[in-house]
This record gives sequence, C-alpha cells and structure tokens, in this order.
Amino acid sequence: MELHLPDLPMMRILSYLDAFSLLQVSQVSKTWNKTAGSDLLWKKLCLKKWCFCKFIPRLENYQSWKEFFISQTKQEYLMARAKPEDFIYKEISGHIGIVFQVSYLSGNGITLTEPRKSVICITSSWCTISTWDVHKGTMIWSSPVQQKSLTLMATLPQMHLAITEDLNATLKVWNCRDENALATRAMPCHSRSMAPFLTKDGPFLAIGDCDGNVHTFTMPNLELLSTVNAFTYDVNHLHCSPDKKWIVAYGTHPRVLPKVFFLDSLLKPSEHSSPLHFSFPFASCYRACWIPRRENRIILMYRIGSNKVRGFITYDLMTTEMPGGQMDVKGQRVANFLLPPGIKCPHWMDVSPENVILFESGKKLLLYSITGKLLHQTADHQADVLRLQMDYPHVTVILEDGSLHLYMWDEERCHPYLRSCCHLEYKGENLTKLW
Repeated sequence: MELHLPDLPMMRILSYLDAFSLLQVSQVSKTWNKTAGSDLLWKKLCLKKWCFCKFIPRLENYQSWKEFFISQTKQEYLMARAKPEDFIYKEISGHIGIVFQVSYLSGNGITLTEPRKSVICITSSWCTISTWDVHKGTMIWSSPVQQKSLTLMATLPQMHLAITEDLNATLKVWNCRDENALATRAMPCHSRSMAPFLTKDGPFLAIGDCDGNVHTFTMPNLELLSTVNAFTYDVNHLHCSPDKKWIVAYGTHPRVLPKVFFLDSLLKPSEHSSPLHFSFPFASCYRACWIPRRENRIILMYRIGSNKVRGFITYDLMTTEMPGGQMDVKGQRVANFLLPPGIKCPHWMDVSPENVILFESGKKLLLYSITGKLLHQTADHQADVLRLQMDYPHVTVILEDGSLHLYMWDEERCHPYLRSCCHLEYKGENLTKLW
C-alpha cells in the first residue's frame, strides 16, 4: 500500500537521503518519483558535493540538477578507472621558444551540447602570450610580440580572461581573441603574485608586489579600488577563499607575518578606516589552503626558526561587531602540530573537504589530520614528487622524472584516503609537450 504524505513533509524527509537512496525512492510510485526528482533536493546534493570546486555548474546544458549530478558522477567514475591508453598525448606543433608559464583558460564546466574543449595559456621567451587547444596540440591565438618578456600570468577561466605583467611592470588584461589587450596599467613596482576572482558583483584582480602592497582592481578595465600595505617584504602568495569572502597574503621571509583580509573591505574601501584583517602570530609561511567545505577555515604550513622543521596550523576566521558598530576580524586557532623527525620536509600541500592535509615527502604522499595523526601514506613512487595539484576529487602528482600519477579521493571509509588510478610515463624530450 502506497504511503501518501503532504508535499512539504515528504520533501523534508527526502532531504535527509543521499543520491543513491533518492534514486531508490523514485521507483516506489509516480508520486514518489516526482517528489524525489525535485530540483530542490538534487541542487542541495550538487552544492554539497561540488560547490567548493573550481568549476561552476553550467546548468543551461542540462534539463535538471538531477541530470547534472548523474552526469558528473559518471565522469568521476570513469576517471577513477582510467587507464594510460584513455589519455591523449599531444605534442605542441611549431616553435614557440622556451615556455615560461602555463595556465588553463577554458572553464571546467561539463557540457552535453558540445564536445569538451580544454584551452591553455602559455607565455614564452618569444615575449608573447598564446592559447592552445590541448586535445589537438595546436595554437588558437597569439598576441603581438611584447616589448619586454612576460614575467607573470594568471587566468580567470569563467570570464575567458588572462592577465600578464612584463619586465617593465606593465599589467595587461587579454580576452585571448583580439590582437590588443583590453586594458593596460603601469604598476609602481614589480608584482610577485596575482589572484583573479569572480564574485556576485563581477570579476576582480588582487596583486601582491615587491614592496609588500596588495592592490585590488576591477576587471577587465583595471580600475584601482584599493591599496594596502600588508608588510615590508614581497607578497609572494595570494589566495582567495572558496566563497570569496577572505584573501590571505603571505611571503617566505622570516619576518613576514601572514595576513588575511576581509575581501569586502578591499573591494569597497572606506576613507575613514583601514581594511579589516587578521595577522597570524607566526612567520615563514610556505603554503596556505582553505578548507573547501569550511570557507572560514584555513590551514598554513610554516617553518620553525632557521631549521627545516615544518608545522601545520589551522585557524577559523570570523567577523565580530565592536562597540560603535565597527567590525573586526578575529582568528581562532583550532589545531597545530609539527611533523615528526625523519620526514622529509614538504614543499607542496593541499587539503581535502574533510579536514585532511595532503603533502609530499620524498617519493610518498602523506595524509594527516589537522591534529597531527597520520591517516594514510602512499607507496613509494618511482621518483621524488616534484609537485602536486588537487582539483577535487582528483589529485595529480608530477614526479621528477616527468611522469604523472593520478589519484582520486575516497571518503567512503572511516578516514579519507587516496586511491591510485593510473601512472602516465613521460614520453617527451623536453617540457614543451602536453599530456
């Protein structure tokens, strides 16, 4: 006998189910199928699983959030079982000089109405910025030769924009279709870091320079919104939180105390008050990562004194209202630990949505809880890990021999761990070839 409930209580009950359970419930009856297929339920599941990712769901290519969820899950399933022969190896055709920087220009959204197309930006010793079709290995567009070499580049894939700076400290924004840049601006000194980001109010750009300043601009016209002096040394790194509420600035100098700024106070500066920020009470910060599902939580990797001991510290950030209606930023330390002796000091790190720290140590990858408990370590790779990059749920590891190893996060067990997918040998003779 079919159970009949009013729509509102039924939706409330089904909101506690996971995707597999919703699909099972939808087979009970036509009424249950309609309720279990509600966009409200499937949107909640999609945002819970993927809202922190670097891509934005392009729902215009789907009939519903349910269709998007199923399609994306299938993509991850296929990737988890990928084999080397499933990957396309293409060599860049033509001569472009020495490659300086590479960054993705295409968005990461998945479409059903057109083939997936990955486009990258490249700056080279030929003083140009160019875009390339990864699948074909062919050039799509190239800028005119610039007067000076391009020393910095960043991209905003959602807007199909690229930002460069040259040896003259000239900042330019490109749409990577037209010959001329959309905007040009001379900077007072050389930049050290770039962080383009997209908010509900539009695209913006944060720049950290060699004098310790953080500049914020509108995009693409490069109108200056604010300039704040973070510290007296280079701002080597800038990272926005997933919800674009915070931006952290830090450098590797032993006297630099990392700072996190409340982003609204940089985008909408006040003449009567300085931007809201919090200074972390330690120096020598090497990496910083935001927890994807906890946008106000940040984990930083730092060095102790002049030795090579690395530590990890976790903070929760919050804004509080002070007497008189003024706002203040507070930071609460959640956890802190030092790596035990015998572990080779890491240079790269990332963080899973479940508060798990991932970093390299020699030929291994190590997973630690934020309190310092070793959760998992991979078997030795064939060579030392040169770099790691996470685009949840995928982790790509580059080894010193030029090969790649692909992992997937698995959160089904009591502790998240990395499942090895495949190893791709490096086939090229130089690093101007693409996987």
